[in-house]
Amino acid sequence: MTHQLARGLALLLLAAATSGAQACGRLTLANMNWQSAELLAQVDRLILQAGYGCQVDLVPGDTVPTLTSMIAKGQPDVAPEAWINGVREPLQKAVAAGRLHLAGTALKDGGIEGWWIPKFVADAHPEIRSIADALKRPDLFPAPENRPQTRQQGAVHNCPSGWQCQIVMANLFKAHGAQAKGFVLVDPGAAAALDGSIARAQQRKLGWLGYYWSPTALLGQYAMVKLAEGVPHDAAEWQRCTSVAGCAAPQPNAWPVAAVHTVVTDRFRQAGGPAYAYLGRRSWDSATVNAMLAWMAAQQATGEQGARQFLKTRPEVWQPWVDPAVAARVRAAL
Repeated sequence: MTHQLARGLALLLLAAATSGAQACGRLTLANMNWQSAELLAQVDRLILQAGYGCQVDLVPGDTVPTLTSMIAKGQPDVAPEAWINGVREPLQKAVAAGRLHLAGTALKDGGIEGWWIPKFVADAHPEIRSIADALKRPDLFPAPENRPQTRQQGAVHNCPSGWQCQIVMANLFKAHGAQAKGFVLVDPGAAAALDGSIARAQQRKLGWLGYYWSPTALLGQYAMVKLAEGVPHDAAEWQRCTSVAGCAAPQPNAWPVAAVHTVVTDRFRQAGGPAYAYLGRRSWDSATVNAMLAWMAAQQATGEQGARQFLKTRPEVWQPWVDPAVAARVRAAL
């Protein structure tokens, strides 16, 4: 009788520990095709599986196709890091109709784009705090050595080719009158070449001025300062001209902060139970992500390896997202 009682008590405790799993069930999680999103997807997968007993299937994703599929087909169940500015209108309609839900804010401070300079330049020249300030000093931001025809000019490094921000940077370069102030707009080609130009400038302690964004591994490796635009974001002007290729008379404008949310289907909101509540609490900042991405780059680590490193070394960040019992199960699974 004692043995049966003990066995029954053990079964009750097991049932209590896995109640979240029964509520959660099986779900599909979008593994977006950029580093910060891959890292977050793996963090979510490990916590949802170990902490809540969910059966998680990772599926490849990208912002527009993933959210379009969620709106039309209800799949995948969760997009952990959705940059929603480019799909705001259809997403708002789906949320209003109850097909999708914004479970929480994935990135507390949002995705940040703009004009950046190395921190060592900002420290040495405290008078440079804005784009206008930097454009007064072409001598501090020399054009690349492989461009001898522009060596006497300053350089503004553009966004990678083919990205929407390339159009924005070209318009802002024109809006700020950068050419007349002694600057050329340098096309880096691919994102890797843009990263390489920053790395070379940092290693040689040379000035660098141009487009970049956060969170990224590079900003976790090198200290950079985002310059003030000098004007607020004007959404109407952005739509009318700033983001339009070949706009005749662009005006200075500030980049909008990119809203980065966790989007879930109505099915998962209804079925997820405590796992859905976790996604509502789970949020981190760019500094945390930048540091983890820099570690991944240095270690040539995968998203899963980065997620395990984060969970092992940054409990002060993630444990407030869950209750103590869930945290214990996650720690035990690492």
